[in-house]
Amino acid sequence: MLLNRLKKVPPNSMKARIFIAFLASAGLFYVNIMPTIVSGLIEALGFSNQQAGNVASANMYGAAAGALFIVFMIKRLNWRLASVFFLSGLIAIDLLSIKISDPTVMVMVRFIHGLIGGMLVGTGFSLIARTFEPDRTFGVLLFVQFGFGGLGIMFIPGLVPEYGTQILFYSLVAFSAVTFLMLPFLPDYAVTTVKHKQEKVAGNSILWLPLGLTLLTIFLFQGANMGLFAFIIGLGKHYTLPTDFISTSLGIANWLGLLGAGLVIAIGSRFGYLKSVITGIVLTAIGIWALLYSDTPSIWIASNFLIGITWGFTISYLLGLASRFDASGQMAALGGFASKMGLASGPAVTAWLLGRDNYELIIMVATVVMLFSAVTVWMPARLQDQD
Repeated sequence: MLLNRLKKVPPNSMKARIFIAFLASAGLFYVNIMPTIVSGLIEALGFSNQQAGNVASANMYGAAAGALFIVFMIKRLNWRLASVFFLSGLIAIDLLSIKISDPTVMVMVRFIHGLIGGMLVGTGFSLIARTFEPDRTFGVLLFVQFGFGGLGIMFIPGLVPEYGTQILFYSLVAFSAVTFLMLPFLPDYAVTTVKHKQEKVAGNSILWLPLGLTLLTIFLFQGANMGLFAFIIGLGKHYTLPTDFISTSLGIANWLGLLGAGLVIAIGSRFGYLKSVITGIVLTAIGIWALLYSDTPSIWIASNFLIGITWGFTISYLLGLASRFDASGQMAALGGFASKMGLASGPAVTAWLLGRDNYELIIMVATVVMLFSAVTVWMPARLQDQD
């Protein structure tokens, strides 16, 4: 096969981490531009808040199902061939989505898109777990997602009135196409050649209680964040902020997520999981709570900038923590499933609570959920630091 004949990059090099980051991002890149998709469906196609939220949730529930399905196939999967199939499917469905204007049909089609994308992301996560210091690779992953997501949020909303929803889906096609070009240069990452197995307990058994708490934390953290993020443009408008100001500030906030992910790349596990994760979660909760005062532009900016930094920082460690439970990539893929369930459930619950612009309620709920996630992660993070 031609893909196997090309010269591969070193398996633990920065190039490899970047290429894997694109592979693990392609199936879920729509999450990083979710506010533009939700807002675009409302403005260009006349969807209601609930209909647009249902489309977002369907996309991510499909991704969660795909991520769960791939967990059971990771060890036997020809990941390179599967990635070709998954990327081709994503591109085809994104192109098909351009022609759809019915909310029900859009929900069904985007669920299928999510299903394929979730399998691709789970495959990418399994490769990340096979790299040396997976925390750093997850940091690169978030670096890629926040960087390109910031560009999308900053520029796409202004193009929707002129080009309609097609600009949303063409941007997803472009990202998948770039990932296609990187795929041939990735090394094999066979399970049998993994040299850095994380053997945390005797006999390679898995501590299911701390794993379960880690997965619950990922679910809660992602759900609280995405529940607000999906409707953040509407939240800004609710507080009478100008659209251009909202888009620009959110785009910069997304780019500041690069700082959070970059910190993970730079410091790795130097300060341990417990201090790093708890600090990130508490600061995120403060940023969410401060959105209650978004009618003051400076507070809006500070809140979103803080959330942008801490989101990239904290989720890198949480996904890295899940990957430490085995070296084959199955638990990393399971962490991806928990992440997608949170990303899907957040907008669904928020759309239900939001009603007719009840933004104060959803801000308070997100704050409480975020603080509770600090409780659930305490034990697994402490145990990891003791090993």
